Amino acid sequence: MHHLPDSQHRLHQLELRLRQELKWLALPAKEWIPARAHQDQAVLDVAIVGAGMLGLVAAAALRNIGVSNIRIFDKAPENREGPWVTSARMETLRTRKEAAGTALGIPALTFRAWFEAQFGETAFDAMHLVPRPMWMDYLIWYRRVLGLPVDNDTEITALSLLDNGLTELTRLRNGQTETFFARRVILATGIDGLGQPALPAIAKTISPARVAHSSDEFDVASLAGKRIAVVGAAASAMDNAAAALEAGAARVDIFIRRPTMPRVDKFTGIGSRGMTYGFLGLPDATKWRYMAEGERFQLPAPRHSVLRVSRHAIAHFHFASPVSALAEHGDHIEITTPKGNYEADFIIFATGFSIDFSVRPELRALDPYVKRWADAYTPPADLQNEGLAAMPYLGPGFQFLPRDGAPAAISNIYCFAFPAVMTHGKITSGIPSIGEGATRLAQSLARSIFVEDRDIHLQNFLDYDVPELLGDEWTEADEDFSA
Repeated sequence: MHHLPDSQHRLHQLELRLRQELKWLALPAKEWIPARAHQDQAVLDVAIVGAGMLGLVAAAALRNIGVSNIRIFDKAPENREGPWVTSARMETLRTRKEAAGTALGIPALTFRAWFEAQFGETAFDAMHLVPRPMWMDYLIWYRRVLGLPVDNDTEITALSLLDNGLTELTRLRNGQTETFFARRVILATGIDGLGQPALPAIAKTISPARVAHSSDEFDVASLAGKRIAVVGAAASAMDNAAAALEAGAARVDIFIRRPTMPRVDKFTGIGSRGMTYGFLGLPDATKWRYMAEGERFQLPAPRHSVLRVSRHAIAHFHFASPVSALAEHGDHIEITTPKGNYEADFIIFATGFSIDFSVRPELRALDPYVKRWADAYTPPADLQNEGLAAMPYLGPGFQFLPRDGAPAAISNIYCFAFPAVMTHGKITSGIPSIGEGATRLAQSLARSIFVEDRDIHLQNFLDYDVPELLGDEWTEADEDFSA
């Protein structure tokens, strides 16, 4: 794809237009939260953990409504946040190219505006789906033009709830540990944000050097000439299988426990603004039914992702073939399935993610306090699902809710990451609806801080005495009447 000859000038013009649109909309709003200090240290109004797509959009939505004392923290180096240029291996996004969730209703902030400024409308019309690395380029631009405050190379290693409602955050940066305080914390930590990649126990029976999870960063070029096994049928399985094939693997075997490939994308099929806004209001039993049935059918890989694999003659699909045993024999792995034994040099598990606060140092102290779906709802026997039961049972603004006996301050921490889908629907799992999600989050958070500061705001109201009228705006018609 070629830039237009004057693409930099056109991009600069777009940025001027963005400034104008923000000015027309009176954005961002003026600050209104009183400054606060603790232990002689300024307190952040909001700390956001994660500077990927969700973290950036959450920060932008907060600033739009006057919550601007914010810092965003990400352990990745600058321009490598999220999966887009690290562990993701699809060629394109799966979302339609017109999706504008990141823009928060501001036309010049859309991906389409950014793309057309550089490549033109004809190129946009000709593009089927957004190339994955290009999406990262757009997010880098988004962060820059909005001036969002990100601290990179910064790992949050602990969150502690204080008696005064603040959260103490411990961060590690350049080998130095530092603590600071925030009134609210948003966890925008992605698909594995409350746990880790899920590897089955069988994966631990062989050398770690021969095993990877589909979300791991590894050198794909190192797979050249090797026999690769992939476990799973979802999009990430196809992406990793295709990446291995394109890197020159000698053979790729894909082991799928189902008798056939999942084929129906039920959530996309019934997606609507009604679903975006309405899912939150559904009864728990209905939410559970949606999600449990969705898991039972499983989200299919996109057609183009499967074709990217199957066009290679050395790709072999094995259905009804769960891996029952792994054994290491010198320089290779032996894989046992109900249909036979197979040899491989390296195995990639595309087996999803688990929610487990205890494996995340920054979440460990919160583990006893956060209400889960298992605490709130008991599904019928035929819809049991341990993964769904482990998800957080969130409040209407994405806030954690307390288990019995937990401090109320647990609700000062918000989950704006994939595990929110169980409570809020598919609003944090893709691009189209994240603007609505970020707006919901920002408004709820702002409301909670305003209510918390209600005495200050009321006193400011009572003390306010700047006159609008000075007394010289009129003349008394009946000044001499009393005489």
